[in-house]
Amino acid sequence: MRNAARAPIFWLLRKEWRELLVSRSWWALLLAMGPLAGMSFIAAMRTYAEISGLNGGSAGVGEAMAPLIGVWGPTFSACELAAVFLLPFVAIRVVAGDRQSGALKLELQQPLSPFTRMAAKAAVLLAGWLLAMLAPCIGLVLWKTYGGTLYPPELLALVLGHILNAGLTIAVAAAMASVAEHPSTAAVLTLGFTVGTWILDFIAAVQGGLWERIAGYTPSAMVGQFQHGLIQLDTVLIELLLIAAGLAFAALWLRLGVAIRRRVAESIALAAIATLAIVAASHAHPSWDASENRANSFSESDERALLKMHGPLQIEVHLAQEDPRRVDLDRHVIAKLRRLLPSLEVRYIASTSTGLFEQASAHYGEIWYRLDSKQVMTRAVTEEASLESIYSISGTAPAAETDEPFRGHPLAAEPRDAALIFYALWPAAVLAAALLTRKLLRTG
Repeated sequence: MRNAARAPIFWLLRKEWRELLVSRSWWALLLAMGPLAGMSFIAAMRTYAEISGLNGGSAGVGEAMAPLIGVWGPTFSACELAAVFLLPFVAIRVVAGDRQSGALKLELQQPLSPFTRMAAKAAVLLAGWLLAMLAPCIGLVLWKTYGGTLYPPELLALVLGHILNAGLTIAVAAAMASVAEHPSTAAVLTLGFTVGTWILDFIAAVQGGLWERIAGYTPSAMVGQFQHGLIQLDTVLIELLLIAAGLAFAALWLRLGVAIRRRVAESIALAAIATLAIVAASHAHPSWDASENRANSFSESDERALLKMHGPLQIEVHLAQEDPRRVDLDRHVIAKLRRLLPSLEVRYIASTSTGLFEQASAHYGEIWYRLDSKQVMTRAVTEEASLESIYSISGTAPAAETDEPFRGHPLAAEPRDAALIFYALWPAAVLAAALLTRKLLRTG
């Protein structure tokens, strides 16, 4: 046991953990997580309670409410905000701080590979992030005390999405800190990457096509999937590959004694390998709907009927990219069909991105469904109309639904004591822990 405790990897983990504990940026992250999560949770709870019938509201509306969409998605959005604006500074402090203080030279003297050293830093940063996620998790306890119900699969999917998002932030920040000469430069580069993904989302909304497919793997799009309880294997694999590539890139550039030309060549090779792996992972089609209300799926009877169809289904949509009808069709019909039928072929036809100047066209707004030699046209974008059109050309029909429909979990309860916990007790506990930790580290 004594030899194991003296092993270089344990020495490095202990050293990185101490670095994290003395990092002001990490304590600032912890301090901010309480009010951020509290503000989101309290606002979501009040809206959810009003819809559920509190203060004379319509109680019947609450029967369609799912806690994942109404409460947990908004509450854990604090994690997305913190991952964008706070977590990068923590990661840069851990990675770039060693170079500024000279501790990196001591690390290089240990018999550890650069990839092991970077993996240790990432593991400690991830542990610090999990501690920060305790703030929104307090909302789970409060929700139960108010009389609410929990559905573990959708909550696990939500937490997984934010962990992957944090992992990608850590990897990007580490990569930028490894090439930048100063932490402030690394922070600007990391923020530039984040802004770049937002620009990519905007381009995808206007151009569609390949841009739309690429934008589906940006952090905001990825988190959006998990916030709706959808787990897609291609998304998970691509995010893991991006995290691994970012950490590997950082490990390559933290070797101070290696010539820059060699590091550049190895980085190009790493980018090529990562690109090939990502393209291969994008063809992984399995997905899982973890939401309690099956928000990402058709009913089980409809899915069984659709799977009986023979031949690839083709859909021709005469709607512009920014037309609200196309947005509804993509979200409520085509997205579900893609998960169920990998061979689905969708073709969008439009001359403009908004469709404002195409309304006079006789064919604008048409949606054609084709299967083998049969076809049918409709202008409705609802799920019911789309399924009716598909069944009419496939000759199939769903069996009678035997399962009970999702009734929702209305909860007309005020967020009692939430403000006290998130705005007072959490900051006080963080400050007390910071002072105690600093005292222990000084005496130890």
